[in-house]
Amino acid sequence: MSGIPDLGPLPQRIAVNAEQVHRLIAEQFPQWADLPVEPVADGGWDNWTFHLGDGMLVRLPSASEYALAVEKEHRWLPPLASQLPLPIPSPLAKGEPGAGYPFSWSIYQWLDGEPASAGRIADPVRFAVDLAGFVAALQRIDTADGPRPGKHNWFRGATLRTYEGQLESALEKLDGHVDVSLAREIWKTALDARWDGVDRWFHGDLAQGNLLLKDGQLAAVIDFGTCGVGDPACDLAIAWTLLTAHSRQAFRERLSVDDARWARGRGWALWKAMATCSYTLGEADESALNARRVLTEIFAEYSTGSPSTAQRTIS
Repeated sequence: MSGIPDLGPLPQRIAVNAEQVHRLIAEQFPQWADLPVEPVADGGWDNWTFHLGDGMLVRLPSASEYALAVEKEHRWLPPLASQLPLPIPSPLAKGEPGAGYPFSWSIYQWLDGEPASAGRIADPVRFAVDLAGFVAALQRIDTADGPRPGKHNWFRGATLRTYEGQLESALEKLDGHVDVSLAREIWKTALDARWDGVDRWFHGDLAQGNLLLKDGQLAAVIDFGTCGVGDPACDLAIAWTLLTAHSRQAFRERLSVDDARWARGRGWALWKAMATCSYTLGEADESALNARRVLTEIFAEYSTGSPSTAQRTIS
């Protein structure tokens, strides 16, 4: 396993409240000191997010590891935005530590929309094609001097073996609850699938909460904290976590994804689903149910394409 990146210990998150954010704004950006500050519902994990007035967003990393992405976002989001077919976050100002908060932080323009979900998407195939168009445009952007995989993005764009320890732990815990033999086969297929070595831009976390809809159609892509240049297969995980069988095929065809990259993308989706299934084992909340659904999709698509067959692999 030498040469495999070390994820290190779990980040030690800190709490941030609206009063603290208001102090930061007043001290560093007095022109906005009179604007109300309100927490954003479901504001994410890596960052604490707050509304600033009606048109802005304050984004504060919740741990030192997540703060590594701040400089990257301010450096790269403006040039990326000018070459992409959909809106992405636009940084307006970068704050410094203060008011008891220890990291750099950001103010962004607010982007309207509601997080994507299967029930909100008006046309799954059109959504998949639009998303693939966005990903294709991102991958065409010049990668010169782009951020290589590292702790700033938890090694997205690097080898899947970075997460092999987590996958193995999940397999042990889930033995008897899922078809671990099938999961191991899918994982091995992903590990054996060679990357061509050509760097491409990737988002790194194309998840439901980072894809915004208007009138059921894809309207914006947010949260580029895990973006970088390298192997873009991580951006394919959305094919199993959100898309339907038909829209998944449309997504793949629009991107012209070969078997090797598709297998690696499936590996990224498998790792996340298995990890979530393991720490939500025995629970029945939204996160647990969604992880089991995704695992069913992965098993079905890999084995026979029949959801009824895969359904028997999860208890």
